[in-house]
Amino acid sequence: MSGSSSLNPATPGRIPSLGDFGRIVVKVGSSLLVDAEAGCVKETWLASLVDDLADLHRDGRDLLVVSSGAIALGRSLLRLPKGPLALEDSQAAAAIGQIALARIWAEALGRHGITAGQILVTLGDTEERRRYLNARSTIGRLLDWRVVPVINENDTVATNEIRYGDNDRLGARVATMASADLLVLLSDIDGLYTAPPGADPTARLIPVVDCITPEIEAMAGDSASELSKGGMRTKIEAGKIATTAGTHMVIASGRIDHPLRAVAEGGRATWFIATDNPVTSRKRWIAGSLEPKGTVVIDAGAVAALRRGGSLLPAGVVRIEGSFARGDAVLVRGPDGFEVGRGLVAYDAEDAERLRGHSTADIPAILGTHGRTAIIHRDDLVLGQG
Repeated sequence: MSGSSSLNPATPGRIPSLGDFGRIVVKVGSSLLVDAEAGCVKETWLASLVDDLADLHRDGRDLLVVSSGAIALGRSLLRLPKGPLALEDSQAAAAIGQIALARIWAEALGRHGITAGQILVTLGDTEERRRYLNARSTIGRLLDWRVVPVINENDTVATNEIRYGDNDRLGARVATMASADLLVLLSDIDGLYTAPPGADPTARLIPVVDCITPEIEAMAGDSASELSKGGMRTKIEAGKIATTAGTHMVIASGRIDHPLRAVAEGGRATWFIATDNPVTSRKRWIAGSLEPKGTVVIDAGAVAALRRGGSLLPAGVVRIEGSFARGDAVLVRGPDGFEVGRGLVAYDAEDAERLRGHSTADIPAILGTHGRTAIIHRDDLVLGQG
């Protein structure tokens, strides 16, 4: 699963265009989506945003939405008083609000003939490799089906100790997990300024950030809305996560109708430029940051297939060495013993041993489930010099 981009990220100071990107994550905060005073969704604004999403979808873009609003909607439906909620009250409000939020997005996208899919995640889903791979696979299949995944933190089970804490960082984690090449943070403010513009009338918008330096971090202000848990500080943190993983990011105003159209037309925004593309950055992580837990030895035909850009299928595996779990990093060696590469394995060692040498068509009979067709998918594989 990989996004696509024609943007040359190595051009310092260049202001990108929305048209440069093929896989886009759009983060929408509670304060943009929910009218706190009226206790309802801002229908007109949401319709304009979905118009923009539909235009991008028709143009062939892969789209994901990270949407806050479950707790805000739940507390409105329950008519809970303003002010901080106890943890169990927040969780219960989220349980009610999540149903409302999913329905709202499904109906809004459905008016354009687009199917929505709901994904609720917790911190462990992006921090633990096996759960990360499961979530990544689900997202990939939904995008294959041209579905728009609507993703939110599972606030019904999240606690203060095990949560993302804000949807800016969640958006960045989702973008990197999905190999998106752009994360759009729709915000109360139209970008990063040299100082908080509400307090300093001389503050200037910074249109492009090529590198997040300590000076850039020092410019971050606090949250402008009671509903928003974020603020510029969390957006800078999101920018670090995204750009390090090869995903570009833009902060733009969500206070206007058709906010994505405004970005596409060159409206005021701040672009954070990644130094690499998502696939390369991800593969660098696989190659250099994970300790291999075992070895998969393959035949000469499989080596040739991998060199041509294929995935590692069970038929090409001749031996399994070591004890590893699904999602672990493993070495891939050819019949001569030399390292061909390394990657994230899709099966536990025991199941990989059972599958080795067999056709993918045999997987259901061997495992009792369809499973995944590849022992290591090409997106999860880094080849050495051949």
